[in-house]
Amino acid sequence: MQKLSIIIPVFNEKNTVVEVISKVWSCDIGDITKEIILVDDCSNDGTTQILKDFDQAPFDMKIIYHDVNQGKGAAIRTAQAHISGDLVIIQDADLEYDPSEYKELLKPIIEGKADVVYGSRLSGGKPTRAFKIAHYFGNKFLTLTTNLLYDSTISDMETCYKVFKSSIFKKVKIKSNRFDFEPEITAKVLKQKVKLYELPISYYGRDYLEGKKITWIDGFSALWALIKYRFID
Repeated sequence: MQKLSIIIPVFNEKNTVVEVISKVWSCDIGDITKEIILVDDCSNDGTTQILKDFDQAPFDMKIIYHDVNQGKGAAIRTAQAHISGDLVIIQDADLEYDPSEYKELLKPIIEGKADVVYGSRLSGGKPTRAFKIAHYFGNKFLTLTTNLLYDSTISDMETCYKVFKSSIFKKVKIKSNRFDFEPEITAKVLKQKVKLYELPISYYGRDYLEGKKITWIDGFSALWALIKYRFID
């Protein structure tokens, strides 16, 4: 029986983290078992206190607490050392992405057609909240740069929903601490010459007043990561 390791990086998500954990654990993925690896990146809004109530949760969940805020990439790097599953998916702690779509995303890997699956917010067919125009064109530019540098045809490089065979994910030495994790993992996975598939996913995006954290500065870091990891690692 296969196991799915679900990595959840968390920073200041007191309003959504309980619901996300509930949705992740209750979603149907058939005969595959689940483990949750949640990393609290030194939250200061009460999230940490909420998570303490899950320390003795009656299901397979590890909670790791950072003493200092380091960023999403650092949280995923911490979680990487604890995965025991055959498959890995990354889940943000907000409610922008829907865990009920795991089963569909896992299917190409289970059937032996793919090594990695990206959930695309931009390929159509699923509900998608309208992007801010700057985010939309920023994502398009970074995705185009990815395709040009790595000879690929990805439509949404910055998506959170990335599913991996754990053997592939464990090969990647994650160096990025912040949101530049997304281009780094994409670059390093594509350089492994894997079979990467995309599937449409729903996207219930937040704006900054609702807690969105990524900024235009992260776009420059992402661009630099794409260029840098084309030639190193």
